[in-house]
Amino acid sequence: MRAQLTHSLTYRYEAPVQLGEHRLCLRPRAQGYQHLIEHSLRITPEPSHSHDLLAASGDAIQRVRFFGPTDALHIQASSLVVTHPAAPLLDCFNGLEPPLPYPRRQLNQDLLGALEGWLPNGQHDPSAVELAQDALMGSNQQVLPFLHQLMEMIQDRVKYTQRHAGPAWPAGRTLRERIGSCRDLAMLMTECCRSIGLPARFASGYHLADPAPQSYDLHAWTEVYLPGAGWRGFDPSAGGEITERYIVLASSSKPDLTAAVCGTFSGPPGTVSELSWLIEAMVESESDQNHAPSLIQAA
Repeated sequence: MRAQLTHSLTYRYEAPVQLGEHRLCLRPRAQGYQHLIEHSLRITPEPSHSHDLLAASGDAIQRVRFFGPTDALHIQASSLVVTHPAAPLLDCFNGLEPPLPYPRRQLNQDLLGALEGWLPNGQHDPSAVELAQDALMGSNQQVLPFLHQLMEMIQDRVKYTQRHAGPAWPAGRTLRERIGSCRDLAMLMTECCRSIGLPARFASGYHLADPAPQSYDLHAWTEVYLPGAGWRGFDPSAGGEITERYIVLASSSKPDLTAAVCGTFSGPPGTVSELSWLIEAMVESESDQNHAPSLIQAA
């Protein structure tokens, strides 16, 4: 799939403010099954300082600083991305798929951070552990049946809903409320996988669905590290493995580190800010290269 993406965000402030440092995760991943052909970033007001960095996850992040007051911040990221289907997982395992739970001693030490729980003491949420054990019992301790059983159980127990504001909920709250956004479901699946020894992390980006939805937003899913196959994406909101129609912006063991824009501002007490955004995508898949590309946009 070939996609031309434009992601625009505008923050408006009811009074002039001083912008603090901002962290931007708007540059699509440029490795693996995803190739970044072009990328540009326009920011108004123009930053007084800007630098790229390579995050712990391997994603490209940009930090910017500003000087002087402003009543608005506009950010527009434009990217041309080409994605390809990943090799079938069973072909990657080649009959050597290890049973679950994975023993920690057999994992690369670099992956241990993707096994920690989110409770303050580093333990896993008991409700997520219980859900993972239920999925494990019905999967004959095999990794792919477990992952698909887990996604099916999440969809059965949690109703998907859109929620634009706020961080991802802890697994326990999502199961208790029986409702959650894509980031809540992604965090729940990540926690369940970690509790049985599967390294997992939170991923954020775009799902360029076919047919295109009437409105479009950022999406979140889970990436699981599978020996022989590496990091592979699974979407509990859709109930399946991700395809070439998913574009990754950032991934992390901590969901808040994948936010498209994260920053601060200072101004008069009680100053209110308002965010508006627009995502557009010109999408061309291999099957329709001889047809006009489709336009996806959202306000």
